[in-house]
Amino acid sequence: MRLAFLGTPDFSVAALSALVDAGHEIACVYSQPPAPRGRGQTLQPSPVHAFAETRGIPVRTPASMRDPAEIEAFRALGLDAAVVVAFGQILPGAVLEAPRLGSYNVHASLLPRWRGAAPIQRAIMAGDKVTGVQVMRMTEGLDEGPVLATATVRIDAQDTAATLHDRLAAAGAELIAATLPAIEAGTAVAVPQAEEGVTYAKKIRPKEARIDWTKPAAEVDRKIRGLSPFPGAWFLLPTEKGPVRVKALLSAYEDADGGPGTVLDARLLVACGEGAVRLLRVQREGRGPQDAEAFLNGAPVAAGTVLG
Repeated sequence: MRLAFLGTPDFSVAALSALVDAGHEIACVYSQPPAPRGRGQTLQPSPVHAFAETRGIPVRTPASMRDPAEIEAFRALGLDAAVVVAFGQILPGAVLEAPRLGSYNVHASLLPRWRGAAPIQRAIMAGDKVTGVQVMRMTEGLDEGPVLATATVRIDAQDTAATLHDRLAAAGAELIAATLPAIEAGTAVAVPQAEEGVTYAKKIRPKEARIDWTKPAAEVDRKIRGLSPFPGAWFLLPTEKGPVRVKALLSAYEDADGGPGTVLDARLLVACGEGAVRLLRVQREGRGPQDAEAFLNGAPVAAGTVLG
């Protein structure tokens, strides 16, 4: 099929790679414009943009797909279908309807649960046991289109946003590659989403990332894992030179009690409002991630320390 692919982050690369490997003609890749990255804050292409260039695929990075000139350029591609995977813009109906067979999204949840920007993080933070990926025919409503294919993925007790991201990306790539032939043949069945059970995965805001130790340990643990590695749930560690911000990147629930935020042993077991979490991997501000043991070798944290 002659396709356009619209995507931006690492999550999208697996799907684009699968479509190329399946022999589809990628007429053009659309991605968000290059953005400042790294210590030097130099403009760098998105992961999808960079991958497309290695495969010699034309790339466009419009600031808005609502620009009439961009809509006409998209129509002129003569597409069979468009595949959208975490592109980062709301697409107008004129774009969605331009391909002969329509536009299709790979979404990382089991719709209608977790429509929106951060379904992977929100699923972990909410304590969901199962999530998945779905291929949806796109409409102008936010993730409201009918679903053509589903793959379920279990959320394990030690999953972080990073580990779940990678499994869902692989599942989504396999699913879209398997679904496109049925779309082309006209045998794919589009099932409307249920009207009940709709939830929205709002974008993660920086103010959400600070750990509230008065919350139950199960909730704190899910927050830590759901926000790892980015933006990273954080707390303040008191030191002789003043409080230092530390990200908690991995944790586990334990049955222990104490004042919220109090370190209960020499291995970073921290009391919460109910129960406790053991911090397994952390990152001190300005340094790289470390396992708790290595972190404590360089900066021991005594039992009785109260984290902020």
